Amino acid sequence: MNTTLEKLKERIKDKKYKLTTQRQTILQAFIDADENHLSAEDVYVLVKEVAPDIGLATIYRTLDLFTELDLLKRLDFGDGRNRYELNDEEFAHFHHHLICVKCGKVSEFEDDMLETLESIIAKKLNFRTIDHQLKVYGYCSDCQNHMTEAELEKLDRMAHHHA
Repeated sequence: MNTTLEKLKERIKDKKYKLTTQRQTILQAFIDADENHLSAEDVYVLVKEVAPDIGLATIYRTLDLFTELDLLKRLDFGDGRNRYELNDEEFAHFHHHLICVKCGKVSEFEDDMLETLESIIAKKLNFRTIDHQLKVYGYCSDCQNHMTEAELEKLDRMAHHHA
């Protein structure tokens, strides 16, 4: 029994929607995918193997619905393509994104270094945080390995200039 799928099915039912075969196929694509951040086109490629009748328009509509139902989170990494990830509350607060500005690779890290900041915000501003997102833009190790020493030094100077 897949507990993630069961939880998501329960959420759909609670919101008075039916989990059609097409919707379940799309949901399963997110659960089975190696990559956590899928675009509509990525989902299309994954589902066309098992369900060639599901078109791109259906995928877009379903992604919108799943986002509205809080099953998925819509992510914008600044490259003009929305990506989606499962919205699992257990991990939502503790995962952030590292985005390579050269190759577009998106990695996650799960240290929640913002807890201290949230405490300060809560005390100073009487603001209760329920979630946050952190996106860090830079260059992944693969792209850095293809850079010259001069390019790397320039990046270091830029980073120190912003600090």
